[in-house]
Amino acid sequence: MKGTVQVREIPSAALEGNPLGDPAKRPTPIYLPPGYAPSGTDRYPVVYFLHGFSGSGPGWLNVSAFARTVPERLDALVEAGSVPAFIGVFVDGFTRLGGAQWENSESVGRYRDYLVRDVVGWVDRELRSVPKAAARAVVGKSSGGYGALVMGRSHPDVFGHLGCHSGDAYFEYCYLPDFPKAAGVLARAGGVEAWYREFVRRTTETKPASEDHPTLNLIAMAAAYSPRKGEPMGFDLPFDLATGRVRPEVWSRWLVHDPVRFVSKHIDAFKKLKSVFLDCGTRDEFNLRWGARMVAQELKAAGLEVVHEEFEDGHMGINYRYDRSAAYLVPRLDRE
Repeated sequence: MKGTVQVREIPSAALEGNPLGDPAKRPTPIYLPPGYAPSGTDRYPVVYFLHGFSGSGPGWLNVSAFARTVPERLDALVEAGSVPAFIGVFVDGFTRLGGAQWENSESVGRYRDYLVRDVVGWVDRELRSVPKAAARAVVGKSSGGYGALVMGRSHPDVFGHLGCHSGDAYFEYCYLPDFPKAAGVLARAGGVEAWYREFVRRTTETKPASEDHPTLNLIAMAAAYSPRKGEPMGFDLPFDLATGRVRPEVWSRWLVHDPVRFVSKHIDAFKKLKSVFLDCGTRDEFNLRWGARMVAQELKAAGLEVVHEEFEDGHMGINYRYDRSAAYLVPRLDRE
């Protein structure tokens, strides 16, 4: 690499005392482009990268045979002159449940505030960033892509550009298919708390089971979308555990968080954005191409300029798509 990657610990006031007891100080990889030096004076735009469910900040540095990491891919784009130099920040949003959807939840913690206030504030204090929305992009995949849409909805004053790769959207297609799978597992275990205790024991001693992912994903989404104090683990399940019947009063709370629903309700916020990039694979295993199409349709109908692409691939192993979002977004970031 011509640039460098530093792992810095970023403290978060928003995560202090969070309900799950997760760390409030997070290891955060930072990509600094070639020519960035402590003694320099040049300032750079910043792209904030949000990982997906069960990911982490340090996870962006995991080496895979024959494949570049995302920081290496970005560095190659800068070195080739395909994009101008920029800073990349790989935010850590991991929780004991696998993630928080980059939202504020009384069951998990204030992960939206953590990003917007603590991480962005730290970057603008400690690095030579251009401290304005037009010089910041937020980009992610899967739950991270969902998080990027959340930032567009709630914080266009912080992020002026967003990129969503295969983001969670149209909850009927991406979440409902896993409800009966998770219901069977939880009923057999004797409830949420009993299942989670066994999950932690099993994964600590050996490894996750094949049925664990849809169950843990369901629990994490419930903690983000339907938190409730006093319930087991602090949230309402969206279905009845005895029968598997969907609980309309809880499911409706989930749907408020669906980008297909909230984009139109917050369209004035999205109109403040300078760039929007959306994509999804045509073989996405979680049916997310349809949600991406619906979100793109809503944004375009409101007059926004949106780049929406589909590609022949699934949900996993698509880090190469960050090349596309970076090539579109980074040249559009303000540099002063």
